[in-house]
Amino acid sequence: VGDKVMVLARSGLWQEVVNVPVSQTFLMPEGMSFEEAAALLVNYITAYMILFDFGNLRPNQSVLIHMAAGGVGTAAIQLCKTVENVTIFGTASASKHEALKEGGVAHPIDYRTTDYAEEVRKISPKGVDIVLDPLGGSDTSKAFNLLKPMGKLITYGVANLLTGQKKNLMAMAKTWWNQFSINALQLLHHNKAVCGYHLGYMDEESELVGGVVAKLINLYSQGKIKPKIDSVWPFDQVADAMRQMQEKKNVGKVILVPEAPKEESKKEEN
Repeated sequence: VGDKVMVLARSGLWQEVVNVPVSQTFLMPEGMSFEEAAALLVNYITAYMILFDFGNLRPNQSVLIHMAAGGVGTAAIQLCKTVENVTIFGTASASKHEALKEGGVAHPIDYRTTDYAEEVRKISPKGVDIVLDPLGGSDTSKAFNLLKPMGKLITYGVANLLTGQKKNLMAMAKTWWNQFSINALQLLHHNKAVCGYHLGYMDEESELVGGVVAKLINLYSQGKIKPKIDSVWPFDQVADAMRQMQEKKNVGKVILVPEAPKEESKKEEN
């Protein structure tokens, strides 16, 4: 009672009171704000397990991070920086490139105006060692083709299924139809790996996830990682918070809090 904790839950966190199993709670380290705690677990566990457990990231390798300014993207960039001489390619809209460069992305690519696969090849003709794929559809095929021999593709989402403000059924069907598929024999000939990751299905793996969280807390305490908060919104502005993400304006995490931050309400009173 009274412990400050971070929690993992598949859903149901957009409310004032929540009930979660004790195995899905983790003590917050000294000096961490509640906003940082809210931004840490899902994104950093995902990025850590993708890069290190599946990706086996090592010094002097190269990584392509899609949606590099989003929650998992910013976490992955920071984690890449904990390994010596990792070259980071990151896709994001042009307005976010300066922030990405400051964060350690060597080669920001505007996916809206250029073919990111061609851009990567210009700089690294052989491709990259690891691709983080939250997109799905034909982008997964492009990712596989961009891998160097012994490269790893880790797919962890299908953002391409959600296009624009409304789910376009034709676009969804096209993405589904173009979804990457490969069999074991083809993999054997390519010398490449394809992995799938979904934190939501790790409910029973409390020991595994707990070990990752301990490593992340250690990195946070050393100052090597720090959750990037884009903006904080009270519950009654949830539509505006969603719009911030939908219009791809955010750099880092969009956080919901039960009430307006005190500083803002004081400004309004003045």
